[in-house]
Amino acid sequence: MSTTSPPNAQPSTTQPTGGNKASAKSKLDWLAPAILTARTITAAAECAPFPYIKGVSGTVVILLETVQKVKKNREDLKELCDSTTEIVMILHDQILAHGNTAVKFKAMCEELESYLAAVILAVQNLHNPSKGFRKRVKEFVAASNMTDEIAGHQKQIQGICVKLKLLAAVDTNSKVNEMHAIMTAPSFIVTPLSQSINNCPPPSRIFQGRQTILAKMHKFFTPNPGKQLIYVLHGLGGAGKTQITLKFIQELSANFSDIFLLDASTLDTINTGLKNIAVSKFVGDSAQDALTWLQSKHGNWLLFFDNADDPKINLNKFFPQCNHGNIIITSRNPGLRTYGDHSPVSDMEDKDATTLLLQSAAKESSEENVQAAAAIVKAGSFILQSEDIAGYLTLYQKNRAQLLSEKAVQSHDHYAWTVYTTWQISFDRLSRLAATLLQLCSFLHYSGISEDMFSNTSKYSFPVWLPAKEELQEPLHFLSHFLGPTGEWNSLRFSEVTNEIKSYSLITFDAATKMFSIHPLVHAWSRSTLVDGAASHLCISSLLGMSIEEISAHEIALASLRLMPHLGALNHFDAGRGAGFGAAFWYIYLSAGKLQEAQDLIEQVFEKCNLLFGEQHPATLEVMQRLGMTHRHLGEYQKAKVLEVLVLERCTELLGLDHPDTLMAMGNLAATHSKLGDYAKAKELQVTVLEKRTTLLGQDHPDTLNAMSNLASSHSELGDLDKAKELGATLGDFEKAKELELTVLEKRTKLLGEDHPDTLMAIGNLAGTHSELRDFEKAKELKVTVLEKRTTLLGQDHPDTLMAMGNLASSHSELGEFEKAKELEITVVEKRTKLLGRDHPKTLDAMGNLAATHFKLGDFEKAKELEVTVLEKRTKLVGEDHPDTLMAMGNLAVTQSKLGDFEKAKELKVMVLKKRTILLGQDHPKTLDAMGNLAETHSDLGDFEKAKELTATVLEKWTTLLGQDHPDTLDAMGNLAETHSDLGDFEKAKELEVMVLEKRTKLLGEDHPDTLMAMGNLAVTQSKLGDFEKAKELEVMVLKKRTILLGQDHPKTLDAMGNLAETHSDLGDFEKAKELTATVLEKRTTLLGQDHPDTLDAMGNLAETHSDLGDFEKAKELEVMVLEKRTKLLGEDHPDTLMAMGNLASSHSELGEFGKAKELEITVVEKRTKLLGQDHPKTLNAMGNLAGTHFKLGDFEKAKELEVTVLEKRTKLLGEDHPDTLMAMGNLAVTQSKLGDFEQAKQLEVTVLENRTKLLGQDHPQTLRGMGNLATTCFKLGDFEQAKQLEVTALEKRRKVLGDQHPDTMLTMRNLISTYRALDKLTEAAELERLIDSEQIQMS
Repeated sequence: MSTTSPPNAQPSTTQPTGGNKASAKSKLDWLAPAILTARTITAAAECAPFPYIKGVSGTVVILLETVQKVKKNREDLKELCDSTTEIVMILHDQILAHGNTAVKFKAMCEELESYLAAVILAVQNLHNPSKGFRKRVKEFVAASNMTDEIAGHQKQIQGICVKLKLLAAVDTNSKVNEMHAIMTAPSFIVTPLSQSINNCPPPSRIFQGRQTILAKMHKFFTPNPGKQLIYVLHGLGGAGKTQITLKFIQELSANFSDIFLLDASTLDTINTGLKNIAVSKFVGDSAQDALTWLQSKHGNWLLFFDNADDPKINLNKFFPQCNHGNIIITSRNPGLRTYGDHSPVSDMEDKDATTLLLQSAAKESSEENVQAAAAIVKAGSFILQSEDIAGYLTLYQKNRAQLLSEKAVQSHDHYAWTVYTTWQISFDRLSRLAATLLQLCSFLHYSGISEDMFSNTSKYSFPVWLPAKEELQEPLHFLSHFLGPTGEWNSLRFSEVTNEIKSYSLITFDAATKMFSIHPLVHAWSRSTLVDGAASHLCISSLLGMSIEEISAHEIALASLRLMPHLGALNHFDAGRGAGFGAAFWYIYLSAGKLQEAQDLIEQVFEKCNLLFGEQHPATLEVMQRLGMTHRHLGEYQKAKVLEVLVLERCTELLGLDHPDTLMAMGNLAATHSKLGDYAKAKELQVTVLEKRTTLLGQDHPDTLNAMSNLASSHSELGDLDKAKELGATLGDFEKAKELELTVLEKRTKLLGEDHPDTLMAIGNLAGTHSELRDFEKAKELKVTVLEKRTTLLGQDHPDTLMAMGNLASSHSELGEFEKAKELEITVVEKRTKLLGRDHPKTLDAMGNLAATHFKLGDFEKAKELEVTVLEKRTKLVGEDHPDTLMAMGNLAVTQSKLGDFEKAKELKVMVLKKRTILLGQDHPKTLDAMGNLAETHSDLGDFEKAKELTATVLEKWTTLLGQDHPDTLDAMGNLAETHSDLGDFEKAKELEVMVLEKRTKLLGEDHPDTLMAMGNLAVTQSKLGDFEKAKELEVMVLKKRTILLGQDHPKTLDAMGNLAETHSDLGDFEKAKELTATVLEKRTTLLGQDHPDTLDAMGNLAETHSDLGDFEKAKELEVMVLEKRTKLLGEDHPDTLMAMGNLASSHSELGEFGKAKELEITVVEKRTKLLGQDHPKTLNAMGNLAGTHFKLGDFEKAKELEVTVLEKRTKLLGEDHPDTLMAMGNLAVTQSKLGDFEQAKQLEVTVLENRTKLLGQDHPQTLRGMGNLATTCFKLGDFEQAKQLEVTALEKRRKVLGDQHPDTMLTMRNLISTYRALDKLTEAAELERLIDSEQIQMS
């Protein structure tokens, strides 16, 4: 390529330099002032009440500018121009003199406009380059003779001029005489100019906005004696710089003694303007005379240099050298900012732009607007004519060049140039190299253009799978202008060229980001300057492809953020994504998350390489590796594996095991094996990669560290936690992890910046560790930051943005904000489904997360629906043995448990445990998780011994693998404690829970959520052991800390409040229990809705409290509501529904509605027998309740029959010492007593008392209840002394443990009074009666 621009790029025109020879200059002197005069009159005509003068003067400007373009014999047209200018001056003067009565000039103005249009056409023919007119032009200008056509026009114009003079003379002869004197003077053009130059035209009648700039100018131009004030407005042509200045002058004109407007576009116009100042002030006739006068005049004058755009003009030499006066400069050249204070003039604010558009269009409302001032006015003019505000945008998009190249017929200001003309003038002044660079950039996105996009190309190494040198001659030739002698990038040369473009405001530069940008309209217009746009597009596509290929792997993620918009812009003009750089562009599409586009590109390149080089060529292998990576990102792991195995085999054969490409292929294959769940195979490959990279690169090289991290991950997945820890994994030491992650974050922020993808990844990792440490608010804060930055940098649909959204949803869930979590997760599922497809692993991850949130919201059916889908798809895509499939199976099992289908849950959990044992080994962490989950289901099924066996195994293995202080070990210990509690071994449960609490307090602190959970569990066990005060103390502490840490509305805070309420009930403080339970219900209803399972639990608890308070009707009302809702939501066979049915039966019984109670309890027994089996603890509970109702109905035989069955089964299942067994034994004893078999009843009650004393202690409420029952039986047997002895002991202990006002204490007092009376101890009986009365008075 022989030039610096793409083929057929339009060359720049000759720039005015102001340095022509004197002879040439003298020939131009007459034309420039004439143009300036006509423009000034046109501007002044804005204020005239008579509209026709503006049209005439505007036409004269066009005529004079047309003459200016004539290259030869221009002097022959001087007389024509002089006559025309003379007419305009006379008209202008007459209009000013006559004002609104000047209608007599209307016909003459119309006649003049008509003739001038013909003259303009004739003069245009003089310089028309088309072949058909050349002969005519030669004849026209030969021998300095005008053509007959021009001569005819001249004659007509002179006739109009005479007619105008006569008409003017009729009214004011003195004025005509004065005009005649002026016209016959040698400088007739200058004098009229001086009359108007002191009066700047007003701004546009529809001027809008720019208040910030105007306010700054007002503040700047306050009187400041002893200082000359200079202000510069700089920006793109058509942005509104002149209008802002005129508006400012209009607002502040009273502050200036003189105002002078100078056309600063060329040296000639500046000199002419200054001469006119000198003449008008009668101080001389030269520019220097004007400057001398301004220097000596100490008034507050204002000199307005308009359109000072030529960077070659030294404007300073035209400034009066003094310490007074004011200067305003408007320019496209930002370099003039050095002269004083300044404001950039760019796009208008949306509101102002809209108002300007509507005013120029004479419309009232619109939703569309543009922002470049000149373009807005043009849009308004078109809309005014077409009366179609809605259709303009469509027309604009299709016909932008035409619309912005036309001048409106009806205008609101004196601006004579079209939008595109202003830019073309600047463009024509650019050097060829600068023009070419601007044209090439017009195919990129208009913002985010950086030097490194071009400088990277200097490193291009011409890979064989990308275009060769012969195919890149044009981009290489362009690049050669920016290279040094040895081929290195010449940044100085690039800066010189970009500075040249910046000097005309055709581009702008952001020093903070080091990025260039082009105004969108200029960006679009630049392409219109090209004749062969396809060649330019190919050139810049090639340059961008060369640049991308040289970006390192660790920089590609950040680079993709900047380059993706440019690829999008290039593809807008070329759907084929041409230039042969598909393999390079693939990097950007993959990193930007455009996976399908990346796959399409790399498949095309692969086919091409395979065809050209063969499948064993290194180039084909490189592209094959990229295709495999794309398949992995798309979740197509098997396809990726096939390709990566092939690449590794061929790289090993061609390059050897130690070659970097071979090791990269090995690492990629290992990553795919991990995705397929084959961690052992991944580990085998990763060990090799790490060993070789350590030997070749050293242990501190980034690639070595990356290999080490990958291997650590595989060891962790395989359960080899010690080895993983040795390689750097933290494994539960979250404080250590936090410390390391803070260090990483600080270093990445310093080295890469806070918005770099790697920095954001570090923030995300730190957030995850805060979550593990249960600092959910801090985790949420960090995750919000990551999401906001990724949304800004990557867009809301990018995979990394969606990952951040999912992570934030997780924090919302941890904080109990389930609805917010659900909202985010639905968005993630929808976007991933759209972008990646329904079957992509990441889509299924999102679906699983959404299912978990539905689970937390109590919508178990919806959770199950999603989990079934996830399980089916994962089984199909990756097989039933894949870790992700097994996780899905486990999640579904948990939901089945919540739905009451414990057998189905058990079936799934057994399968998960079996497969994980085979695949991962019996000691693998995930195997142990499965074992723990299965233990929980055995507990649900009432098989506590099996649950204990599994839980004990899990604890033993976690202790061996992780140590006794690891969080997972402590979790297992807590689970085992719960199982011991289920088995009635409360002391063993307490022992374990105390240990868990102590260790968590030491390791995590007393405020950590896990510590508080351990504290709450211990409190429950203390209650079961009858130590209600200790339980209350712990629960008060948990509630207080959770309220501070999580807030009073958090689900876990409400759990703590509910637990404390239950303990208050145990202590007999039913009013306090009611208060707390009512609060829990109210808050759960607000937060979760009235149908949520937790809300219904709270409603049931409140019903129980009302029952304790004797308000059985209220209890019944609440229990009916709970039963109805659970039946509707969960079905009539769900365990929770049956529990509600049993509670309602109890309220019916309390109200004496024994028939209804019996009917409900029979249903519960039948359904539980069917669902859980006749030996399940909950079935036996229902059977015992039914026995109690038969007892109340007086059917003691039926009650006995049921109670014998319950006792036998509990003895067999739980042992004779279990609390539930002893309760059954006590119930049977009461029934035996009712049947008159007091001896049998006594025998049973003695056994109960002895066992409870042994298991629970002699002060436990259950022990004391057994003691009271035995005393009653002794009383019935007539053994009053034994009864008294037992009741006195029970009363002492109950008063000590529960207090005098507790219902159980009061019952014991009454029983003892009866016994005292039976023993004829009336004094003691009376004393107790007085005590009861006093306690009742206190309670009331």
